[in-house]
Amino acid sequence: MNVKRVLVYTRFERFWHWLQALLILFLALTGFEIHSSYQFFGFEQAVRYHSVAAVAFMVLIGLAIFWHFTTGEWRQYIPTRQRLVAQMEYYLLGIFRNAPHPTKKTVLSKLNPLQRLTYLGLKLLVIPVMVTSGLLYMFYRYPQRHGMESLNVSGLETIAVVHTAGAFLLIAFIVAHIYLTTTGHTPTSNLEAMLTGYEELDDDSTNSDESLAASHPGLTASHSSSEKHE
Repeated sequence: MNVKRVLVYTRFERFWHWLQALLILFLALTGFEIHSSYQFFGFEQAVRYHSVAAVAFMVLIGLAIFWHFTTGEWRQYIPTRQRLVAQMEYYLLGIFRNAPHPTKKTVLSKLNPLQRLTYLGLKLLVIPVMVTSGLLYMFYRYPQRHGMESLNVSGLETIAVVHTAGAFLLIAFIVAHIYLTTTGHTPTSNLEAMLTGYEELDDDSTNSDESLAASHPGLTASHSSSEKHE
């Protein structure tokens, strides 16, 4: 089978991916120290670093939202039931039997059906809940002219539990994500793709992109423009 080396991940996409991973890991590191799981930075410094990293994470989210909608990359997350069961069977059994991957990756369709559902859930549920609960917890008490005022937030303990549960979900996702990264053509091929942007795809996959280009002109144009600058 012939393969072709093509640009799959643009420069911003790689920047967003790695910075997001680093921020989530740093937020987890400082967050667990705030919960007194261990002592590394010291409580006050951990709170300060956690708040700064949280603001940076929200700025990155804003940039990513802008990028997704201006490039058309949001279409990558549209859920589909096509080959969903086959994808689940592959992860449960087929991957251990060296079975062929049921979903062909293309530039216009980078995610398999299960990835689409997972990433969509993270973007529309887990991360918004994390950001909202984090902001409520961060600004529960804030300085005013006449001293400290409190937001009218009931159930602050519940908010903290929800925020912590979201953190565990994100960490579980990262662990699974790192493991699945090693299941490409070679154990390091997916990692190399996210570092360089380029990946070897089957000719059938690149031909599939050409057939989809007519229905995704904005996405194709934006990706072609990025490819010229790589």
